[in-house]
Amino acid sequence: MTPGEKHQWLTEQNGKWKGETTSWMAPDAPATPATEITAESKMILGGRYQESVYKGKMMGMDFEGRSLMAYDNAKKIFITTWVDNMGTGVVYMEGPYDENTRTITLKGKMTNPATGKDTEMRQVYKMIDDKNQIMEMYCKQNGKEFKNMEIKLAKK
Repeated sequence: MTPGEKHQWLTEQNGKWKGETTSWMAPDAPATPATEITAESKMILGGRYQESVYKGKMMGMDFEGRSLMAYDNAKKIFITTWVDNMGTGVVYMEGPYDENTRTITLKGKMTNPATGKDTEMRQVYKMIDDKNQIMEMYCKQNGKEFKNMEIKLAKK
């Protein structure tokens, strides 16, 4: 139950970040223009979880989202949840960390608000270096996976 090496790795990513978000609505759709986003991450509950708050504009509206990232010592995997002001559901994903690439690959499901059905999702979270990170989100449409979001962040 004690925070360990992976929790320390999360701690190193705490701070204020600025970046841009690009999204795609369908596999063959053009990318929407990049929008600016900010993020602030901090460890909570004795260094066991990292809470991140994202703010920016999306589809011309004010956007705010929150993630909670954890490393489960018992399962030996990362777990993340996501909520935002564009919906009412909670996204839950889990997956391993690859030390060679400094990448967490998380998989899970979310409920599509338009159809009410679950859709598979994959998130690739990579620390490029101490000041740059990238998050790519993939979902399935008609049985095929496509990248529907990319967030590039640089530490302020």
